[in-house]
Parts: sequence; structure tokens; C-alpha cells
Amino acid sequence: MMRRVLLGFMGIHILHHASRGEVTGTFMMEELERHGYRVSPGTIYPLLHKMEEMGLLKSRTEVRNGRRMRLYRATPKGEELLREAKERVKELCSEVLGD
Repeated sequence: MMRRVLLGFMGIHILHHASRGEVTGTFMMEELERHGYRVSPGTIYPLLHKMEEMGLLKSRTEVRNGRRMRLYRATPKGEELLREAKERVKELCSEVLGD
């Protein structure tokens, strides 16, 4: 159960950053680690691909320093889901934390 909750939080975090600009899987692994999540490539890349399949992210490939990189950005559908998720998280935190 906790894994599902954490994947949901990671998805919200990905949408947050991808709505502000393009992100890579490596960037998201480092960003999530900064917040205490230990994320492997075997977790982040399937999550990014699933979010793209769901229409929440759109990707493009770019070559940087001779390496192909996939860059992800939130779609309008992803941005709408992020807005809704923020409201629900705010309400839940208010109730659970009593703020």
C-alpha cells in the first residue's frame, strides 16, 4: 500500500516540475532523492512512460554531449490533473495535520 502512495506522490512531483519546464529521468531521480525518496531507474522510467501513455506527459528526444536524452513536459491534461491533485493534497493535509 505504501508503494502505491509513494508512486502517487512521485507522479505529482513529476507533474509539478514538468509543468514548469522539461525534465529528464535523471533530474527527477536526483530531485526525488533530495526529498528523501530512493528511486531507481527501474522505478522512474516506467513511471514516466506510464504517465506519457496516460497523456499526462509528452516527450521528445535530444542529443546532448553525444548522448540521446528524453525530455518530458506536462501536457494540458497533466497540468489539469496537477491542479486537481494540489487541491486534494491541500485538503487532505489540512485535515490530517490539523492546519
